[in-house]
Amino acid sequence: MAAPRPLPDPDAPPVARGGRFWSARRVPATLLALVLTGASGLFLYDVVAVRAGHAAMSWRKELARGLADHHLDDTWVLVGAGIAAALGLWLLFLALTPGRRRLLPMRRPYEGVRGGLDRKAAAMVVRDRATQVSGIRSAHVTVRRRKVKVRALAHFRDLDEVRAELSQTLGSTLTELGLARTPRLVVRVRRPGKD
Repeated sequence: MAAPRPLPDPDAPPVARGGRFWSARRVPATLLALVLTGASGLFLYDVVAVRAGHAAMSWRKELARGLADHHLDDTWVLVGAGIAAALGLWLLFLALTPGRRRLLPMRRPYEGVRGGLDRKAAAMVVRDRATQVSGIRSAHVTVRRRKVKVRALAHFRDLDEVRAELSQTLGSTLTELGLARTPRLVVRVRRPGKD
């Protein structure tokens, strides 16, 4: 049995850069593949039938007649082209963007091991740590890729003291989360009933 590897030092630099997680995009890819397979199969069947001496299907005759009658500046041709272009741009956007925006990549202390932290889980951890600070009544936390925004209500103690302690506590909490890129912390503290 192999000896277990020691836990990595949290202050050590990561072995590999923690990039964002890519979504598999299975649903759009499956739908597009099914539509293209069906259309290709129908066209192939009709071409083979015509080559074998049978008449072309009625839909193919109607399509050829319609394409001969309508010019490129026809309204319906332009609408169809616009829809096809929008669908193509949407598919390109899906192919070029990572997706899975809810997962924050974590540091990679070992090669070949990746981890991610859900934004809601990170927000819960930060909120729980914020409410443990003396003087904090409640806290609302929003976690983004590059910024964590904390809005807290303080019901006693000086606001500047609470803000300083909260910033220090949450700064160390964000470091302890082990994210690949530690987000910037924005803290706002106010009294209840005041903006």
